[in-house]
Amino acid sequence: MTHYETPAVPPRAGWDLHCHTVFSDGTRTPAQLVSEAVERGLHGVAITDHDTTAGWEAAEDAARAAGLPLLRGTEITAEDDGVSVHMLGLQYDPRNVRISQLFATTREARLTRTKRMVARLAEDFPISWESVLDQVKEGGRTTIGRPHIADALVAAGVYATRSDAFAGVVSARSKYYIPTPSPTTHEVVRAVGEAGGVVIIAHPGDLSRNRRLLSDAQIERLVDEGLDGLEVWHRGNPPEQRERLLAIARERHLLVTGGSDWHGAGKPNELGENLTDDATVREIVRRGAIPMIG
Repeated sequence: MTHYETPAVPPRAGWDLHCHTVFSDGTRTPAQLVSEAVERGLHGVAITDHDTTAGWEAAEDAARAAGLPLLRGTEITAEDDGVSVHMLGLQYDPRNVRISQLFATTREARLTRTKRMVARLAEDFPISWESVLDQVKEGGRTTIGRPHIADALVAAGVYATRSDAFAGVVSARSKYYIPTPSPTTHEVVRAVGEAGGVVIIAHPGDLSRNRRLLSDAQIERLVDEGLDGLEVWHRGNPPEQRERLLAIARERHLLVTGGSDWHGAGKPNELGENLTDDATVREIVRRGAIPMIG
């Protein structure tokens, strides 16, 4: 195995490895993601829509045309002893049966849960399932979820922005909220590993998402099962959490990544605001089952 040196500070140049498009809850196309990455001088990007690979082909075409290197991945919602965990699977083989089945099951569960939330909200707000579908950009290929509910509420004039809706009735603390039925973190690590991919825990220190974070012991157990790394450079991780995560990464020789969690106009996050260094990307590509584009 090659030696990987854990970076101690966020890179000033590099790759954004956490980006969403219209194929989940982003507002921009894969081609627009690539175009903006080129404008910002990024070394490359990863497309990581929720529970889907539907945007990969469009991203590949755009990256080749622009001459921008591209990683392909997916953000997967998981659960670990009551903690909601987002995990980035990168450079895995999308033809793998286990991971394909995992995505199909999760997408169906998301759809059922979203319909139930809309039915609850419709009792008190001018919203319907049809108005939510109006916010979906890529039809049946889009992973539908709370952001589309938020956009429907904005379209109805209930809120000014998606962020306002998430701070209100779309919040996980709202009486209308229904948790997403999700695989366990252990199942995700196994599925991504079996598909030859690299698995990273996204924004593991973000207290705005969970009242309780993954403990060191929970992370350590996942490392023992095959976890590759931690997304340390993310706006949701405060300084003390970054230090905690870096200490775990150094001790267990984990990859350390950075990403913006870009959603186009869907969030205030700016593309490239947090980055991953080139050496880490090379190691991800080395471990992955599929080649990098570019």
